[in-house]
Amino acid sequence: MGTLAQQTAGWVTLAGAGPGDAELITLRLARRLAEADVILTDRLVNADIIHQHASPGAEVIVSGKKGYSSLSMQQSEICELMITHAFAGKKVVRLKGGDVAIFSNVLDELEALTANQIPFDIIPGITAASAASAYTGIPLTARGISQGVQFLSFHASNFYSSEKWKSLASTNDTLVFYMSARKVTDLAELLLRYTRKPDTPIAVVEQASTIHQRFFESTLRNCAAEFAGIEFCSPSLVIIGDVVSLHKQFNWFKPTVSEGSVFVEL
Repeated sequence: MGTLAQQTAGWVTLAGAGPGDAELITLRLARRLAEADVILTDRLVNADIIHQHASPGAEVIVSGKKGYSSLSMQQSEICELMITHAFAGKKVVRLKGGDVAIFSNVLDELEALTANQIPFDIIPGITAASAASAYTGIPLTARGISQGVQFLSFHASNFYSSEKWKSLASTNDTLVFYMSARKVTDLAELLLRYTRKPDTPIAVVEQASTIHQRFFESTLRNCAAEFAGIEFCSPSLVIIGDVVSLHKQFNWFKPTVSEGSVFVEL
């Protein structure tokens, strides 16, 4: 079998578009966008990536999902669009914010593609945790501070047992929570309830790697008061652990615009 680009039948590329900075994509993704007939793009994709690399004739379909928004496209609709365009012989790029494999619903899409025998490939991207780490000067693992990192989420649709919360409260790993900024004070309260140290640093990073990046720092004990009245925008990432204190020493990135977004609002 030849490469996907050499086949006459339709195919799908599942691709990570990175965290927001339009320069943080792979060369392979740039090539795939130039070849694509159809681009199904998530909300958390910088539109400049498409403008700079897609063919002028490509059909661009915003297929974003966002919690609390009635305008979100259902996952079943996204899968149906992929399959319909691929069966029509189109070259489809399913473009996701961050990385394909981390909190992206990629399993549903892989199952749909394989069930319909549609050829596909996967292009990784830089996930939000890596971007927030790099662009705030906070190593997620650091000798003598944290030897591991856990990627998690905290929202209404997931559930952790008491044993899991005890483990999270006692670990020295850095904890990175996706899709959790709206409930950051509830998260801190739970970790404190399970005896995490009250002076553990916590940070919220908005729109990591973009010109609109904002950084907020506190402790588990104080964040309810210090974050009161702040409405964190999407996407925001929560980082918990002693590595957060390294920000003061190693922060290098100076965002230029405090308001606005590079992402599509639903």
